[in-house]
Amino acid sequence: MRPDREVAIVAFAQSDHRRRTDDLSEVEMVMPVLHDVLRRTGLKTADIGFTCSGSSDYLAGRAFSFTMALDGVGAWPPISESHVEADGAWALYEAWVKLLTGQADTALVYAYGKSSPGSVRDVLTRQLDPYYLAPLWPDSVALAALQAQALLDAGDTDEEALAGIAARSRADATGNPHAQLRGARPRGDRLVGPLHTGDCPPIGDGAAAVILAAGDRARELCARPAWIRGMDHRIEAHSLGVRDLTRSPSTRLAAEHAGVFERPVDTAELHAPFTSQEVVLRKALDLDDSVLINPSGGALAANPVMAAGLIRFGEAAARVHRGASDRALAHATSGPCLQQNLVAVLEGEPHVR
Repeated sequence: MRPDREVAIVAFAQSDHRRRTDDLSEVEMVMPVLHDVLRRTGLKTADIGFTCSGSSDYLAGRAFSFTMALDGVGAWPPISESHVEADGAWALYEAWVKLLTGQADTALVYAYGKSSPGSVRDVLTRQLDPYYLAPLWPDSVALAALQAQALLDAGDTDEEALAGIAARSRADATGNPHAQLRGARPRGDRLVGPLHTGDCPPIGDGAAAVILAAGDRARELCARPAWIRGMDHRIEAHSLGVRDLTRSPSTRLAAEHAGVFERPVDTAELHAPFTSQEVVLRKALDLDDSVLINPSGGALAANPVMAAGLIRFGEAAARVHRGASDRALAHATSGPCLQQNLVAVLEGEPHVR
């Protein structure tokens, strides 16, 4: 989808991502992030035209858990609010559409996830087909390993190349004060062949938020807005048995409709929780070595489930804000083996104002 109305990400904030946050409730984890993102623009809650959040009741272990997190936003004055049972990147998509229709000029989008209380590998099996796959309880790492093995069998990569992706990501995360894992790390033990622990994302808790604004309002709130030039979402077949796991046609199609291939991007924040998934995404998006991939460290450095995709959009926008990128690609995924994919192009104006 290409917008007729200009909409931009004007601010981004995130928590420090930690292995456990037993000392914090979801509200206590979200509230500082919301205060931070509002402070960056000078806005107050009453100035926000639309609020949308992303989270999962399965992680929290209780129904309608997102209503508790609204305490972090504030109960007064009344707000226009929505929620997606998905990664916050899809909440951003909903808010973007809301602004495109002219129903609001500003939007607050936030997401959070606490994976530490239970077994996230088991929780994610509930995404699977309920008749054939879910009863077998294949966890997220085992399914990613199937995809990685398919790539090895096809000759698209090898284990040393995957280890190189992990090493680069963790090294890049050295400059990210919010990352859970930073700096060089050993490859680790084989977890589920051919994946080692270093090929897999850390389990942890965290939150993130962005503010969107339209037209001149965006220019008032940010010196160099990250304009969303296009964004699109596509889905693969639910059954893994009918998919070629070495390819991601939904990512390719979403990128085409978002305008990614019209001219080169200089940066790509890819939501690739496993090293093998970066191989698939780079191929689908035609990303060569001239493109800076996940300078934040990506999901291999911090992967708070339900917020990691939104963080990719926020990290890409932040690089545009500070002039480190002129045209960035942001990507989020959900479901097993890159089942759902959301792609956007973010651009800065030619000169920093």
